[in-house]
Amino acid sequence: MKYFAFLAATALSSTTALAQTDTTQTVPAPSSLTYYGFVDGYYGYDFNHGPTHDRPAFLYSHNRQNEFTINQALVGMRYNNDRVRGAVGLHAGTYVSANYAAEDQVLKHVFEAYAGFRPFKKAWLDVGIFGSHIGFESALSKDNWTLTRSLMAENSPYYESGARLTYEMAPELTLTGLVLNGWQNIRETNQAKALGTQIQWKISDKLLLNSSTFYGNEQPQDSVIRRRYFHDFYLTYAATIRLSVAGVFDVGKQQSQGRRGYDTWHTGAAFVKYQLSDQFSTTLRGEYYYAERGVFINNITPARTDADFRTSGGSLNLDYLPTPNVAVRVEGRYLRARNAIFQHDDGFSRNYGNLTTSVALSF
Repeated sequence: MKYFAFLAATALSSTTALAQTDTTQTVPAPSSLTYYGFVDGYYGYDFNHGPTHDRPAFLYSHNRQNEFTINQALVGMRYNNDRVRGAVGLHAGTYVSANYAAEDQVLKHVFEAYAGFRPFKKAWLDVGIFGSHIGFESALSKDNWTLTRSLMAENSPYYESGARLTYEMAPELTLTGLVLNGWQNIRETNQAKALGTQIQWKISDKLLLNSSTFYGNEQPQDSVIRRRYFHDFYLTYAATIRLSVAGVFDVGKQQSQGRRGYDTWHTGAAFVKYQLSDQFSTTLRGEYYYAERGVFINNITPARTDADFRTSGGSLNLDYLPTPNVAVRVEGRYLRARNAIFQHDDGFSRNYGNLTTSVALSF
């Protein structure tokens, strides 16, 4: 009995010592590694559609009709300890099939993959694949005021590859400079590099101004150099707690083929978003797109005789958020072109209308 009493006393003293040791250990710092995911399932229907499930060729997101499918399914992770950071994300869906069609099979499912560090205080240098510095609308529909993207967003970069230096000059002013492989391409297509800039100025709690530029030669290596100049400008204003508005304007120029001078395109859009309640909101969008000889939107190097591209239209969006990470969205859209460019069941027409619905989950 004395032996067992000795063992019990020894075990009790050991347990007490371990408990005391545990209470003196340093509590681990919160993890700098986070995970994220996003799934956007949708069904779209085009009125008077032709014998195809494809929407017009200049629409790249939610670009299938009369078909239940996935626009984007995304999973990834990010690391940030305020000195170094990085991210890796993989995705698939109809958005990927349309936007990454020219990319290498190994790379086309990479949503983002970059590594960065702080070269000095208030600055980040990132190298790899990341979201575009151009535009009011992003690749993730959950972050956009409307379900489908405007014509200007569909025909400007969603992603980029290269190096970017971001500097927070002040809490309300951020400057970014970029050296890129090109205009929405992961793999380089020639020996030249493109340049980009971005200025984001939060003038007040309600007003944000953005100015982004791009300069580069986007022709294949065996083609004649045609320099492209592009500027994106947008302004957002939170007029009230419920009402927000945004205005976006893009203009681009590219050296012409077979003549002196440049082919020009410009495009604009206005958004009005109203919060109906905690769970419901609606957004009205008006837009236009003009491209001289259809430059870029129809052909990167249009012929002298190609017709100008002129299209305008609008959309109305209704969003329902049953929980903060789930969005149920319905949108009706109408476009009208100067020329008969939209394929219908009985030929080509100047008019185009569609309806798109989506259920999206983010985590």
